[in-house]
Amino acid sequence: MAVKTFPHDSAEYLEDDQAIAEYLEEAMNIAIKDSDPSFLAVALGTVARARGMSQIARDTGLSRESLYKALGAEGNPEFGTVLKVLQALGLKLSIRSNGAAA
Repeated sequence: MAVKTFPHDSAEYLEDDQAIAEYLEEAMNIAIKDSDPSFLAVALGTVARARGMSQIARDTGLSRESLYKALGAEGNPEFGTVLKVLQALGLKLSIRSNGAAA
């Protein structure tokens, strides 16, 4: 018997600011743990889609196409792009110590 699968889009579940904050915080944790910054970029793209990529594009001054490319699985966004998207989403980047000195 074949297993049925269904498409899953996390953007459909990001309905409020709390869910978005928790989603991005976990994405950041995974990106750091796995040394994979693209994981966070893709998660940021998912949030942008949840909020409306056209609106995010207008708010950042970037094209929808460039945002989809930068925040997709193969993307590698510039830090400035990440900051613009965060600002457009009403979010801010925060740094805190993990208690380990280098």
